[in-house]
Amino acid sequence: MIEYAIKDILGRVFWKNIKTKKGTTMTTNHLILDFSHVYCDENIPKNTGIHWLDCSEIEECDLYCSRQAEEKIREKIKPYGIHGIHFLDSGNYHYVTEIMTSQIQKEFQLVVFDHHTDMQKPMIEHMTSCGDWAEKVLETNPWLQQLVLIGPQAKDIEQLYREKDGLMNRKEISEKLLTFSAEEIHTREDKNKISKIKKNLPVYISIDKDILDKQYTKTNWSQGNMSLPMLERLLSHFLENGNILGIDICGECQQGIPLPEYLQAEELNEETNQKLFEFLSHYIL
Repeated sequence: MIEYAIKDILGRVFWKNIKTKKGTTMTTNHLILDFSHVYCDENIPKNTGIHWLDCSEIEECDLYCSRQAEEKIREKIKPYGIHGIHFLDSGNYHYVTEIMTSQIQKEFQLVVFDHHTDMQKPMIEHMTSCGDWAEKVLETNPWLQQLVLIGPQAKDIEQLYREKDGLMNRKEISEKLLTFSAEEIHTREDKNKISKIKKNLPVYISIDKDILDKQYTKTNWSQGNMSLPMLERLLSHFLENGNILGIDICGECQQGIPLPEYLQAEELNEETNQKLFEFLSHYIL
């Protein structure tokens, strides 16, 4: 199809610029999980440490992920591990972070940048979704020491604590969850909370680009208004820890929209993906 052909051309612009640092032993595996063909970079150069995982044949994985689909995704990731920078497709697949972090076998901190809490009440039992995966990690991962959630609106965080009153009143849960609303970040009212961020823990970072303003990216979900430079400054606080287990990035544009709008969104997202990759690659070797 012409749409995929054009996406392929655009994709090459992004990926052709991703190179391994000279003199660096490749101990990381950067992954592209291709669920919807949104990245379209079949011509990824070899020996760059970037691995294309075709997940397009996996059923029951869009928005909601069945146990069978989860196992298939887990098997695709397993040979490469989680140490690297991973692109997860659109926000519909953000639940892959739960699959990634389930492979961690030591105490760790999970830092999530997202315009949404991803702790909604599941609408389908026994299936993880892009809207409830973070709560699943918080409740069930025995190695998680702290989940730092950055970026949702204050009203959504208040709703989270209201609706999850029973969960949040459990001491072991309330002590693990630390939230920073978009409003707190912009007004700098979060200074007292910063001291509550646990130190000296290995960190896994998950970024949903819907936290960014539409000037920087176009996603298929409602978006915040954070700038890319602000996101990078906030990321630096955790990246400078130096003990990064892995990083994933999701948040791509809506498919099926008019072609001119789609191409404009793809070009914008490519630019931001490239900038994020280049920025993050200085910290994960």
